Amino acid sequence: MSPAKEGIHVCLKNQLHSSIRSILVVKHLLGIATSVLLACYAFVPSSYAQATATPSPHDFFHVTLGGTISSPVSGKLLLFVAPVSKEAKPADPVDMEMMSLTSVTIASKEVPSLAPGESVDIDADDVVFPQPLAKATPGSYRVQAVLDVHRSYNYDGRSAGDLTSLPVAITLPLGSDKTPALTLNEVLPSPPDPLTDKPEVNAALKPIDFLSPALTQFWGRDIFMRGWVLLPPGYATHPENHYPTVYFTHGFGGTLLGLRARYAPLLYERMKQGKMPEMIWVLLDESSPTGTHEFADSVNNGPWGQALTTELIPNLEVAYRMDARPSGRFLQGHSSGGWATLWLQTRYPKLFGGTWSTSPDPSDFHFFSTIDIYAPHANLYRKSDGELHPMLRDHGEPRATMRQLAQVESVLGEYGGQLASFEWVFSPRGPDGRPAPLFNRTTGDIDPHVAEYWRTHYDIVDYLNREWSTVGANLKGKIHLVVGTDDTFYLDGAAHSLEATLNKLGGEPHFAFLPGRSHFNVYQGGEDRFALMDKIAAEMYAVARPQHDDGR
Repeated sequence: MSPAKEGIHVCLKNQLHSSIRSILVVKHLLGIATSVLLACYAFVPSSYAQATATPSPHDFFHVTLGGTISSPVSGKLLLFVAPVSKEAKPADPVDMEMMSLTSVTIASKEVPSLAPGESVDIDADDVVFPQPLAKATPGSYRVQAVLDVHRSYNYDGRSAGDLTSLPVAITLPLGSDKTPALTLNEVLPSPPDPLTDKPEVNAALKPIDFLSPALTQFWGRDIFMRGWVLLPPGYATHPENHYPTVYFTHGFGGTLLGLRARYAPLLYERMKQGKMPEMIWVLLDESSPTGTHEFADSVNNGPWGQALTTELIPNLEVAYRMDARPSGRFLQGHSSGGWATLWLQTRYPKLFGGTWSTSPDPSDFHFFSTIDIYAPHANLYRKSDGELHPMLRDHGEPRATMRQLAQVESVLGEYGGQLASFEWVFSPRGPDGRPAPLFNRTTGDIDPHVAEYWRTHYDIVDYLNREWSTVGANLKGKIHLVVGTDDTFYLDGAAHSLEATLNKLGGEPHFAFLPGRSHFNVYQGGEDRFALMDKIAAEMYAVARPQHDDGR
């Protein structure tokens, strides 16, 4: 569950669902809308500081939009405060650290509009994680302000167009007469084209910008499916050949640009070097304003599975020389992409010839990280003995809890966080038109009715147990899975359950549990960080060309 805010319940009850969806998709319109919605935010982490009998003075920071910015802006204003370290240089960014969530204090405030030269004060003891800044250990700190203009930090961090200040040194406690000043003067630039010095890869990479009729009908506006088609090195020089095709999708936090920058050159070079057989790779972007849609048909995100299987794939098979048959269509993905490819294989078993899913998000919600969401009186934050559920570990040692993840997501913004992303995919639509929350953001209590909806609609193990007589014959031997036994997000538990289920049903699974591997190094082989890609590609090709006959 690669690294959710509670929904805004009351204010949206009388609004039309279609208008809500339009606001979500057109993210740059969220400035005014979100500021209004926040007035009735059901969970604000500042509750940590509000239980004292005598309120303490609050720590404010004065943030000004600098003269280098020529027009008014809006967004989520984020404040990052971290202790001074020997490693950090004065100009180094101050940012959240996922592997050490509580090491950086993060405060936020919605900014509907800020003109050049105008200022706004942000209270570092109000909407804040992990605790009010006033409670921080005295000492030397660095602080930086970021205006998240896309309101997407919860998904992919800082991105092009966001505004930042220079980091400033401060000493805590501030004192009642001190209000540090920060100026938003820098606009984060778009990254350079990663393929500028790779003309051969660039020529082999074709954009996907497909207008989906099904998704357009659902949303009431044009919705495009995006990605890249990576043609193998021999595609142009062998016009008579057809090729097996791999449909690959990224994990949580992945983007269209990331597919182009990271995976396209990696795959092309390995094919060119002969490390991988020549195949067509379709690199699919599964990111959305709400997180990852995971190519699942959802009452909240729309019919992404339907759009992929009945619209996009047929379109691509007409446009390119692909093996348009199940034995030549394969799925591969990591993390949330791993779950998406498991889902697609099990829901469309006749369409695909196999999935190779690595470190997938939970396929059995009895093992939702470390939590059984179906247990009586289930709670996302605490075990029955009151101990907090861990969410993240490093070398076996817990580093963060599920409660901390929910809290930091609530501070960072309304959309795009991992837990909220799951709800946008898995949950029924609530009475306010938004996804029904799986759990109460304040108490952690899991709603058993929502959990049951997750079970009957998206729990892969439960689905296989119920539907094996229908789908089993077309799934035998097709499910391949690799995960580390020390997965960072505890995803090996659900994988064990899925393997046991397939063995019981006669599904002939191919699972590998790599000792000591985490979420981030399962592809490692010796000095090669991506050696597993070669093995996966070879196994796929053996299905498509069982006699190793290159006559395509």
